[in-house]
Amino acid sequence: MGLFKRGQVWWMRFTHKGKQVRKPTNVTDKKLAEKIHHKVMTQLAEGQWLDKLEGADKTFKELAEKYINEYAKINKRSWQKDQERLNNHLIPFFGEMIVTEISPKVISAYKGHRYKKDIAPATINRELTIMKHMYTMAVKEWEWCRDNPVKRVRMEKEGPSRDRWLTYEEEKRLLDACPAWLKEIVTFALNTGMRQGEILGLRWKDVNLISGIVILDMTKNGDRRSIPLNRIAWDMLKQKSRVRYLASDYVFTNDAGKRMDGGNLRTDYMKALKKAKIEAFTFHDLRHTFATRLVHRGIDLYKVQKLLGHRDNKTTQRYAHHYPESLRDGVDALVSADSGNQLAQI
Repeated sequence: MGLFKRGQVWWMRFTHKGKQVRKPTNVTDKKLAEKIHHKVMTQLAEGQWLDKLEGADKTFKELAEKYINEYAKINKRSWQKDQERLNNHLIPFFGEMIVTEISPKVISAYKGHRYKKDIAPATINRELTIMKHMYTMAVKEWEWCRDNPVKRVRMEKEGPSRDRWLTYEEEKRLLDACPAWLKEIVTFALNTGMRQGEILGLRWKDVNLISGIVILDMTKNGDRRSIPLNRIAWDMLKQKSRVRYLASDYVFTNDAGKRMDGGNLRTDYMKALKKAKIEAFTFHDLRHTFATRLVHRGIDLYKVQKLLGHRDNKTTQRYAHHYPESLRDGVDALVSADSGNQLAQI
């Protein structure tokens, strides 16, 4: 027990309820640190010392802001989607609650609140996933709390995965209904399978126009991914490179040459769908269309997995039923020169 130094700051080490505790005094002067240490020892002896966690004085809104600024913006291309879910749904419900006082019971109440608005189980699960990761960071790295209450809440059972893709006739109607800037993005999505966040966050430094490859350093899964461009996507980027905003690092920009806003994209995309008379088709379904068309053409599922950037092949297996002929080589392997003997015996 006693004082020790980490960097310029003095720390205390002592035992409380059978556990060793290390706490910073937050001072660099040893004499002042000794006084703080003596005060804590006195509180311990009198049974008055409480190991107060930082999260006991912080609101959920403050945790959300810390998560977005110190983790999501640095590590996630899709951080804007996280921020949108937090601002629109999680913060309005949990915002002023103290971090350490949010319990599984309160989180279950949130699920009921969302169900009253006819929100799909999958959507609720995505929101709880963000909240769960926020608390994981709060426990493991920021020491705001000791428990992750979201881990003790059951995730909702989701229905079968959506299996919606564009027919070529629908694609033509959709592209005809899109303004020029949106037509470019939709076409690019259909020919690369990239996620919305990956497309909007794509920078010219990620594009190799000589070899026709896009390299994503940070994807949803946190993995580096290389995407070969087909002739349609390649020619599009070559054309855009000739007229690009010189001041912009981003490939797809708004009229001011700034990164395209996801909210504005979704608004105009929904308008285009309505004009084209296409129902129940999200922007993410463009990615499904890309994968489904590859499978329809007999492309190996392993290649589809790599192009989509799926870490688990189970995610890619959902497309397998689109091309049962790809299984034929499996049964054809049983056919050999000796097969005639089997036929003769039938």
